[in-house]
Amino acid sequence: MTLIADLLSQDTTFSFEFYPPRSEKGTKQLMTTMEHLLPYNPSFISVTYGAGGSSRQQTLDIVKELKHNTRSTILPHLTCIGHTRNEIKSLINQYIDIGITDILALHGDQPKDSVALPEGDFRFATELIDFLRTNYDLTLGVAAHTEGHPAASTRLNDLDHQSSKIRAADFAITQFFFDIDHYISFCNEMEKRNVGTPIIPGIIPVTNPAEVNRMIELAGGTFPKKLWEEINSARNQEERQFVGVNYAVQLIKQLLSAGAPGIHIYPMNRWQATEELLEHLGFSPH
Repeated sequence: MTLIADLLSQDTTFSFEFYPPRSEKGTKQLMTTMEHLLPYNPSFISVTYGAGGSSRQQTLDIVKELKHNTRSTILPHLTCIGHTRNEIKSLINQYIDIGITDILALHGDQPKDSVALPEGDFRFATELIDFLRTNYDLTLGVAAHTEGHPAASTRLNDLDHQSSKIRAADFAITQFFFDIDHYISFCNEMEKRNVGTPIIPGIIPVTNPAEVNRMIELAGGTFPKKLWEEINSARNQEERQFVGVNYAVQLIKQLLSAGAPGIHIYPMNRWQATEELLEHLGFSPH
C-alpha cells in the first residue's frame, strides 16, 4: 500500500469514508456499498472510530475486510479521548500487524447518549501525534474544520490551534462543507501561519438534509439555504439525489480548479449518490 503522503505528492487523490454500522441491517448496507464503490479504486479509504473506542472492534474488522478486498490504502481513525497510553499502543500494534501505515489522529467527541468520558492520557490531537511520531513510523493525518471547531472560544484561537495541529501532520481532511469560499479562506489562513500541509476537502452528496443538518450541528458549519430548499421541495428520493449530487459535482469541480490536492467523499455508508457523483466526474469502475 502506498502512503497517503506519497499519493498526494504524485497526483490528485479521491477517497471515501466509511463508519462502523450499529445493526445487522447497517452491516448489510455497508457490505453492499463496498461492493459498489470499491471497484472505483479510491486512493484511500478512511474508517471512523466511535467515541472512546465504542466501535473499536468493528473499526478493526472493517479495516481488515478492506485490506483483503481492495488495493486502496486504508486510513483508520484513532481518538485520544477516554484512552490510556497503553490502550493506544495496543491498538496501533494491531494495525501495524495487519499492514496499516497511515492513521488519522483525532481528539474525538464525547458520546451523545451516555456518560461523559474522561480525557485520557492525551488531551489534544497534537499530543497523540507527538506520541505516534516518537514511537512509530506512520503517516499521520488530522481533521480540519474550515468554518471553525464548535468548541473553540474564538475564531483566532481556533485558527492558531488548527494551524499547530495541521503543521504537525502529513495531511489534513476537512469536515464536509458546502461553500468553496470556506475552504479557500481556511487554506489562506493556514498559509499565513506557515502551514504547507496538504488539506483535502471533504464533500457529502446530500440526499437526506435532516441527517446532514444533525451532523452540522455537532461538527459546526452551515447548510446553504438554497440547497436546503431545493432538496426539501423535491418530490421524491430520485429528485433529492439529483439535486444533492449536482451540487456536490459543481463544488468538486470548483475545488479541483482551485488546486485542492484531493477530494474526500462522505457516502454515509450508502452507494447510490456517490456512484452517481463519480460517474458525473468521469470515474469508472475497474
